[in-house]
Amino acid sequence: MSYLTCQDLAVGYASEVVARHITFEVNSGDLVCILGENGTGKSTLVKTILGLRDPYAGELSFSDGATKHTVGYLPQQGETQRDFPASVEEIVLSGCLSHLGKRHFFRNPERELAAEQMRRVHVDDLAKRPFSRLSGGQQQRVLIARALCAATKLLVLDEPTTGLDPKSAAMLYETIDDLRAEGMGVISVSHDVQQATEHASHVLVVGERPFFGTTAEWRETFMGVA
Repeated sequence: MSYLTCQDLAVGYASEVVARHITFEVNSGDLVCILGENGTGKSTLVKTILGLRDPYAGELSFSDGATKHTVGYLPQQGETQRDFPASVEEIVLSGCLSHLGKRHFFRNPERELAAEQMRRVHVDDLAKRPFSRLSGGQQQRVLIARALCAATKLLVLDEPTTGLDPKSAAMLYETIDDLRAEGMGVISVSHDVQQATEHASHVLVVGERPFFGTTAEWRETFMGVA
């Protein structure tokens, strides 16, 4: 069963539809790479998946334990304050805020979850380090750990390798591959077509020529490579 299914979706903002005929699904272990020119609606689609915007048409549904409230989200680097004066542990723990309900403090279950997610993405040895002193690749893995505190099935990444050197980007994709092997479904928006599609199981193209299929089908359709 799919974690997320979108059928003939139309998305937009300010009463304007910016993308139509979006049909795709995300299953356990999938990495769906979203491609498209600037202004074709990739960011609007992400906001719709996160529940920040309502779809203008079509259907969007979660299943198999996934909900819009349990989607982990890694925003673009420019949307995150990289010099935030906090430790790695504090940054990751902030991903548990949705677990607090009416409480104003963290308990052991939240601290244990944060520790588990730091181990999961191999930053547990950095727990007491200031976040601002980490490399770009380390910061991205810390932010994935924070996102995983909210996610159990589905993770959305917006330009996850922007600004990273090749070694850091490769390490980040290794982390993503490990999460997929554990059953996590991943959606990744990217402008780096070559790198992103090397790791993707499926490709979603948003724009005038909508497409969804396996990476091999995308290459055959758009690149003429069988």
